Amino acid sequence: MRIISGTYKGRKIVAPAKLPVRPTTDMAKEALFNILNNQYYFDDISVLDLFSGTGNISYEFASRGTEDITAVDDNYGCIKFINSTAENFEMPIKTIKSDVFKFLENFAQQFNIIFADPPYDFDVEIFSKIPELVFKNNLLEEEGLLIIEHSKHTDLSHLEHYSHSKKYGGNMFSFFI
Repeated sequence: MRIISGTYKGRKIVAPAKLPVRPTTDMAKEALFNILNNQYYFDDISVLDLFSGTGNISYEFASRGTEDITAVDDNYGCIKFINSTAENFEMPIKTIKSDVFKFLENFAQQFNIIFADPPYDFDVEIFSKIPELVFKNNLLEEEGLLIIEHSKHTDLSHLEHYSHSKKYGGNMFSFFI
């Protein structure tokens, strides 16, 4: 994976093969950040990266100037890798090792952008818990945005707060406001 833009543009990050991850493709990530770039000043926002895996999305926000980034994953290896990479690049990424759903139930801070990249094989009922908990616990700032990455075979359009989706290859991003 590589960082698309910002201070660390072009830098390649190689995650250990043993991590149980599926990083967002560069094409999909570039398209997503083109959308976000038209809506936000990255140095003025707070970001929550759920199911953060390799930290791919967190690194992209940090490279673009975001200084308030929290990455949550329940895999110790993923958290360790994100911490190491963030330290090497001097990126302001806070990590939390936790089950994402327990985290969402118990955390009180609000964010401008919440990005979730859960395993693609989750049932729709499990996917639906993400926006349900985010909105029930008021985790988005006013004008905030929840983005869930999922397979093109998963339809989240029936969920409350759903706005729209964008498809990039086999990936989809569903936006909730």
